[in-house]
Amino acid sequence: MLTPLLYTMLFFAPLDKKVADDPTPEQESVTQLAQVRRIYIDVLTGGDVALKIRDLLMTSLQCSKLFIITEDEEKADATLKGSGDDQVFTDTFQSSDGINAHSQIGGGSSAGTRNYASSSNNHNVGMTIGENESRRTEERKHEAIATVRLVKDGDVIWSATAESLGGKFMGASADVADKIAKKLVTDYRAAKRLASRPEPRDQQEEPAIK
Repeated sequence: MLTPLLYTMLFFAPLDKKVADDPTPEQESVTQLAQVRRIYIDVLTGGDVALKIRDLLMTSLQCSKLFIITEDEEKADATLKGSGDDQVFTDTFQSSDGINAHSQIGGGSSAGTRNYASSSNNHNVGMTIGENESRRTEERKHEAIATVRLVKDGDVIWSATAESLGGKFMGASADVADKIAKKLVTDYRAAKRLASRPEPRDQQEEPAIK
């Protein structure tokens, strides 16, 4: 993940000549990234789905107008390698609503005397209402993921991982390829700006005094 480093380096110049003469591994990677012009995208591991993501990556990077995408690895300044996958799964949602009511009314009366027969009245009213509704829905989805690295002269100079469930106007694989391409473009532009910065005056070689 080079982006935070790139932006930090854009605002803070080396403090002394020793730092400039002895760059960190991250600084070397940034310098190499700025020199990349032609990119060869290797076959990604992951089967047929990975081949599709590779094609989408080629299209996305070509559309950036910053790189020349070549089919000849020997002509490339760097090679993009990695893996990709796009899995299909089903999301299941289940819910239930219920209404239940129960009511019961009971009443009774009795009367009696010594000389008359006793009488009694009983009334009972019962009511039960039950209603249950269950809903089950299934939604088919795609989840794509790609992990790539840019290799130059055997060294990994840039890497990225992207995953997606699909965008508003594109599928999961296309969205993953677009995310990786945009990240590479952002980091590449930052590396180019850093490479074009003028050297601080205190680090420039002073002319010899005759």
